[in-house]
Parts: sequence; structure tokens; C-alpha cells
Amino acid sequence: MARFLKHGKDAQARKDYDRQVRETVEQILADVEARGDAAIRDLSKKFDNWEPKEFFLSPAQIKAAMDQVAPRDLEDIAFAQAQVRNFASKQKDCLKDLEVETMPGVILGHRNVPVSAVGCYVPGGRYPMVASAHMSVVTAKVAGVDRVIASAPPHQGGPHPAIVAAMHLGGADEILVLGGVQAVAAMALGTQSIKPVDMLVGPGNAFVAEAKRQLYGRVGIDLFAGPTETLVIADETVDGEICATDLLGQAEHGPTSPAVLITNSEKLARDTMAEIERILGILPTGDVARQAWTDFGEIIVCDSYEEMLSEADRVASEHVQVMTDRDDWFRDHMRNFGALFLGPRTNVAYGDKVIGTNHTLPTMKAARYTGGLWVGKFMKTCTWQKVVTDEASALIGGYCSRLCLLEGFVGHAEQANVRVRRYGGQNVPYGEAAQ
Repeated sequence: MARFLKHGKDAQARKDYDRQVRETVEQILADVEARGDAAIRDLSKKFDNWEPKEFFLSPAQIKAAMDQVAPRDLEDIAFAQAQVRNFASKQKDCLKDLEVETMPGVILGHRNVPVSAVGCYVPGGRYPMVASAHMSVVTAKVAGVDRVIASAPPHQGGPHPAIVAAMHLGGADEILVLGGVQAVAAMALGTQSIKPVDMLVGPGNAFVAEAKRQLYGRVGIDLFAGPTETLVIADETVDGEICATDLLGQAEHGPTSPAVLITNSEKLARDTMAEIERILGILPTGDVARQAWTDFGEIIVCDSYEEMLSEADRVASEHVQVMTDRDDWFRDHMRNFGALFLGPRTNVAYGDKVIGTNHTLPTMKAARYTGGLWVGKFMKTCTWQKVVTDEASALIGGYCSRLCLLEGFVGHAEQANVRVRRYGGQNVPYGEAAQ
């Protein structure tokens, strides 16, 4: 039976925090909807001490920001975007339009149609998330989105040069220097100066995530994203140092980021706990990682690989690092995960920054029913149908007429009956079923 060597914070404490976030976001969204530009200006000044003449960057301002980025950093950004663009393009190749004659005279199909306008939020609070621009802007452009507006908060009194460079190189059509709930609200709802989008994507803090949740339905979203999560599944083929490093490497995201180890070795579990304490003493971001580990870290010791698999699917983590003597077995049998990182030679940071897969992934157990952001999220699979012979229309019409009346839809039935009369030569009295 699985047993916990370490538990995280109880669920009630999380619920109390979530309620506070929800109420704050409701107020901000209502303000932006009511006052538009005036609201985002007030909110930007209040939360970010940022009140520029224009929130949009001009071409000259974009160039000025990029000129501040070191050539090597620009090369690294271009390399990462090339990996993301290539993988997204390969994924798009899997999305095929369809046209099939399902029976004589009846042709059905679908088209994969890109969303028209997308707002991409790039976090820039504790850490300026340059890589998030690759994941959202580049992928949207590969999908064929016409208008991509990207927004990131100010950094040290102005636009963050590397984020601006990543947005611009990724293909953003408009760049905003605006952060937090006010940014996603402005892009989703529109203001006097900001044209609304059809879809919001990108990670963010708890307030941004809650804003996307409340805006869902008025616009599409990529997924419901909470704090970064990581799960390490390991056996004694690896040691405590690498497990601890991979856990804390994600715990540094923020004080509410869960980090979980599942293992079948109590020795590895205790070695990992000892290594975590050692690394926390030397990690520059150790204050944040320690709080996350203290409040949300867990270690689960299992009796078998099958039990490890069951626990992993129960946790349904955003990132799952697998380091065992049967990594491919976990890949083939796990069902609930955002992204898998198989073997000690890869790690979550590779996926976060550069390897080419998308780092916007489901959290809070959403991996039970959705995958992460990918090129297909920016596309709508829309069906179409065409009947090309009289015989087919009359045949389908007869079935449709009877099924409509079975449900009591007389008007629906008459849509079918008029075709049966016109194309099948059958005299169907109004309101009665075709024979």
C-alpha cells in the first residue's frame, strides 16, 4: 500500500486562498468592462507602477528593446523558437481536412480552421518568462492565426527587452506592456484602444489563471492553469541528488508549486529528502523553493511499479519526470499527465525552455481530461455536409422526418418532408412522417 513520508498542505487552506483570489478577480474584470482604458490605466499604476502614454509598443520601441538584448541571447531565443516551430509544424501535419462519401450521394467532411485573433499572456513577475512567448506566439502563428496580440508586464520600469524580442521574433502582430488580470481582461473584453480577441492563452499567477477561468465562454482559453506542478517517478536506477534537483528545479516557480516524488525505494526517498535540505541551503532561489516544498511537497513510497503507476495517475501532474528501469512502460501505460520526460538525460527544464514541446500544460488534475497547448488548440475542426443526388436527399429525408416527429419537432420534420416531396415524389401531409 502506498504510504506518505511527507504530506503537503491540506485542501481547506487552498480553498480559502482560492476564494480570496476569485473575489479580487471578479472586481477587476467588472471594472475593466465598465471603464475600459481608464480602468487598465488605473490598475496598471496600482499593481505595477506603470502608466505609459501608450501600452502598445511602436516599431521603434520594439527595435530599441531588441537592441538591448545580447547577440548570444538573441541566437538562443531563435534556436528555441526554431525547435518549437518545427515540432508545432509536424503536429499540424497530423491535422488533415476530410471529405468522404458516406453513402451514395451524401458527402461529409471537416476543415481545420484557425482562430482569427489570439491574446498571448507572458508572465513577468518573479521571473520574466521569455520562453512563454515561444510557446504561445510561435505556435499560434504556425496554426495560421491572423492576429496575435502578446502582453507582458513591465519589468524594472519598462518593457523587458528579452520578452519583447521573443514576442517580435515569434511573430506577434501587436505587443502590449501590461500585466496581470488587467492585461487578460483588456485582451478578452476589449477597450477603447484594444480590439478584443477570440481566445486567451498563456500561463500566469493565480489571479491570471482565475481571470481566464471567469472569462471562459466569452473567449476560448487554452486550459485552466494553476501553479506549476512536478512529479518525479523514480527507482534505484537513479540517486537522491538528481531527484532532489528535479523537484526543486520546479518548486522554485513559486511558493504554491507542488513537487511530488513517487518511488518504490524508501532508501531513495530518504536520500532525496536529505539532498533537498542540502540543495536548499545553496540554491539562490531556495527561499521560494523551500516554502513550496514545505507546504506542497510530497513523498510517496509504493510497493510495486503498478502501484507507482496508479498513484501517478491519481496525482495527474503537469510535469512527470520518469527515471526507472522501465521508462517506456510508464509512457505506454500512464493516462493522466501533462507532459512526460523520460529518462535521466532529459528533464522538465528542457521542455520548459528549448526542446520543442509546449510548456503550457494542464494543472490541478486537469490532465485527467485534457492535454497541453499545441497547434491544434488554435484550430477549430468544423464539419460540413452536402447531398448531391435526389435519391440521397429523399432517403435521408425519410429517416429524418420520422426521427424528428419521434421527438415532437414538427418544424424540423417539415424541413425533411419538403425534400421528400420535392426530390422523392412522395406526397407527405404537413406534420406527418414520411413513409
